[in-house]
Amino acid sequence: MSFHVIDATVAQEVIAASPATILELVRDTYLQHSAGATVNPNSYFLRFPEQPTCRIIALPAHLGGEQPVSGLKWIASYPPNVARNLPRASAVLILNDAETGYPFACLEASGISAARTAASAALAVETLAPSDRPRTVLFVGAGVIGRTVSDFLAARDLAVAECLVHDHVDAYAQTFAGYLRATHDWSAQAVTDIDSALATADLVVLATTAPAPWLGDAQTLRPDQLILNLSLRDVHPTVMIKCHNVLDDLDHCLTAQTSPHLTEIEYGTRDFIDGTLADVLLGRVRVYPDRPIVFSPFGLGVLDLAVGRHIYRVAREQGRATEIPAFLPEPTRW
Repeated sequence: MSFHVIDATVAQEVIAASPATILELVRDTYLQHSAGATVNPNSYFLRFPEQPTCRIIALPAHLGGEQPVSGLKWIASYPPNVARNLPRASAVLILNDAETGYPFACLEASGISAARTAASAALAVETLAPSDRPRTVLFVGAGVIGRTVSDFLAARDLAVAECLVHDHVDAYAQTFAGYLRATHDWSAQAVTDIDSALATADLVVLATTAPAPWLGDAQTLRPDQLILNLSLRDVHPTVMIKCHNVLDDLDHCLTAQTSPHLTEIEYGTRDFIDGTLADVLLGRVRVYPDRPIVFSPFGLGVLDLAVGRHIYRVAREQGRATEIPAFLPEPTRW
């Protein structure tokens, strides 16, 4: 038995070299999850009374199939970090052998978390709003998630007419717009008028740290818009109820005061939900562009396992995983 550590640099370089592979892994994992070939318990939230905006979340999961793996992602979300010029999120992923239960790897996982979120976003664009026409894309929130989503959309050759970037700190929006121009050669500008931007965008990427809904009836949405509700808490129930709603998993999304959860509480029904992304992929649900479409992915631990296992394999093949000798006890009971 051996135990390996994979640092952030290695993980990020593997991610950057394989966006198409990661997207297909995410697609396959959604389908496995829909078929009941996964175990994905509810996430556990560790909260702090003295720091109400901060939390650390445990996401245990098991991914079945021909090469099963179990594991746990332990991810901290500390919005005050941004004011310290630190990333909001930090994470590790532990991978366990499905036969013995022994841990065999620890990976830096903030990049993994962002990549699986971005891959699910790109998959949602391809599935829910397939189109060859150039689109106006609005990014609300100029952090790591938004940037990683842009990378995956660019890797899938999304036709972009213009990018708009809004953040409550204009300097962050300006920096992100510069990144989009320099990295993806997209026309991009920072905007302060969020209402006008929402009214003109074809694709809206919500990647904020908002603790409660702010996108309400005062804003104008179009019937053919796709809204990627990645931060989960931006959209008010009075807007959600008027949209088509696609989730990654019903039971997970309808918890923790997410926009879908608040809508269920306010209206006492789940009828506003069309189905899951897997339902659409399998042809069990069809979503029409007669209303805005909102995709709300809670973020499943099995996606982290799928991406983490891929990074582990590549890192081992390239000799870039760091082995920790004698990390595990002697492999005999007596």
